[in-house]
Amino acid sequence: MFYGTVVVPISTDVVGSAREQGFITRLVVVALNITNAVVLIAWIWDLIAERQTNLKRRWAMWAFLVTMLAVLAGLHWEMNALMDVDNQRLVDRAAFRHMHRWYLRLSTVQWAASILFTYWTLQNWRATDRQSARAA
Repeated sequence: MFYGTVVVPISTDVVGSAREQGFITRLVVVALNITNAVVLIAWIWDLIAERQTNLKRRWAMWAFLVTMLAVLAGLHWEMNALMDVDNQRLVDRAAFRHMHRWYLRLSTVQWAASILFTYWTLQNWRATDRQSARAA
């Protein structure tokens, strides 16, 4: 969300065009996808350690988020194939634009799902804290 709201507009201002900015984005998305994978791995630990509430629902959402990461990584790879990096041009602008729109839509779905997963995780932690307080 920060990247789309802050980094993209600033980098577009600096480099002068959305097309040129796309060549920066193609590199940054790799770091975003790696970060996404690290977070998903960390969430596995939480799913195993905290088992109070919404366990099946949380595992299903986690699986959905992994699937979304794979789809987005695949789209990113396909969009990269439509870029002539050496000459800083798009090989097929229409196809790239179409895939990019889908990438943005799916990223938004992934973001919303992550927010919901985080909410369920916080509910789970709260239930665990309540149970610990009662036991004490």
